[in-house]
Amino acid sequence: MGRMTRRTFTLATAGTLAGFLALRQAEADSAAYGPAGEGGGVAAGRAAARDGLRGTWISTVGNLDWPSGPGLPPAEARQELSGLLDEAVRYRLNAVFLQVRPTADAFWPSPHEPWSAWLTGTQGKDPGWDPLDFAVRAAHDRGLELHAWFNPYRIALHDDPSRLAAEHPARRQPEWVVSYGGRLYFNPGIPEVRRHVQNAMLHAVENYPVDGVHFDDYFYPYPVQGETFDDDAAFARHGGTFTDRGDWRRENVNLLIREVQQRVREVRPGAVFGVSPFGIWRNSGTDPKGSRTSGLQTYDDLYADTRRWVREGRLDYVLPQVYWHIGHSAADYAELVPWWSAVAEGTGVRLYIGEALYKVGDPAQPEQWSDPAELSRHLTFCRDHPQVAGHVFFSAAKVAADPLGAMSRVREDHYQEPAASSAAAREDTPGR
Repeated sequence: MGRMTRRTFTLATAGTLAGFLALRQAEADSAAYGPAGEGGGVAAGRAAARDGLRGTWISTVGNLDWPSGPGLPPAEARQELSGLLDEAVRYRLNAVFLQVRPTADAFWPSPHEPWSAWLTGTQGKDPGWDPLDFAVRAAHDRGLELHAWFNPYRIALHDDPSRLAAEHPARRQPEWVVSYGGRLYFNPGIPEVRRHVQNAMLHAVENYPVDGVHFDDYFYPYPVQGETFDDDAAFARHGGTFTDRGDWRRENVNLLIREVQQRVREVRPGAVFGVSPFGIWRNSGTDPKGSRTSGLQTYDDLYADTRRWVREGRLDYVLPQVYWHIGHSAADYAELVPWWSAVAEGTGVRLYIGEALYKVGDPAQPEQWSDPAELSRHLTFCRDHPQVAGHVFFSAAKVAADPLGAMSRVREDHYQEPAASSAAAREDTPGR
């Protein structure tokens, strides 16, 4: 099977949260809590043994899921979020992954970064309420886990630093910033950046009883043809004995993962830490340990050695975004689930699978996504792979919309009983 080009791969799959947003951009361009050491209100992010994890992402960047637009009155924003949580319960889910730091900003009062513009329309403007406080309480009241979803390095979906809030760290420390592909990113190769992003994220973990800390697929940015991520100065200053820049970049991300894992365990031992990477680590044509796929590779293109993190136990769970249908020629769901199962086996790292609910009924997707049973077949397939301990659906607005009745089909076929909350400590995971 031929390797898909970057454009073909992105447009054919939109296979990640990042890919989905990139596709939207391409289309636009072209056509009172206890001590921090206590666990969260739903017993700290452990998927119940009987039910497994049943989750959904609530994406805030671009107002994709919530809030529906910037500047909503607080009562309306709370009502919208409550509605999404109610829908999660209606479809018998037991966890939500709420994006609380989408673009180096905050959905809580942070001393490190400004209020998010996705709340008010103006970065740094106080919305007059605490969304993360409300979200944690509202989720726990419904028996749902609340995992705080952070994007470590992304600063803005534009490349104009003057549009950032005056107090934004990217304006105070412009040497930390790289402009790439029309967007702004923190440079992962600068140690001070790594400390800053950890401090910014861990402030929320210390101050709110979240059930988990969650990263998605964004590490180094997705490749943009004809552009270079300019980290020459950082490599010259901090590269040490590395002769290969790719190895150095991967080690920068490895350090972030190791340090975040340790700090989460220190400040909130009951919380779990996991990553939801793009579904392909490496293709077998590149590395015999890779999957029989042909597409973008997290190891080579995003400098994220996700397989290593699992094998070394650097995560509590891994949640690959396997956003393709069964039988896809370049990235077959039925190839990737067994591959990830083999990677996770024996590590103590739980395996959950990210599901592309957003593709169902979309005429731009392959015909398999016009079948309302496709998603249910995914869960049926995973029954034969006991390493799979749950599924998370992208995204919450689509759960509520139930395209083609696909989520109703999943509920009827697989979630016939209400989801048990995650009440038991995960004693079967080494290192915790």
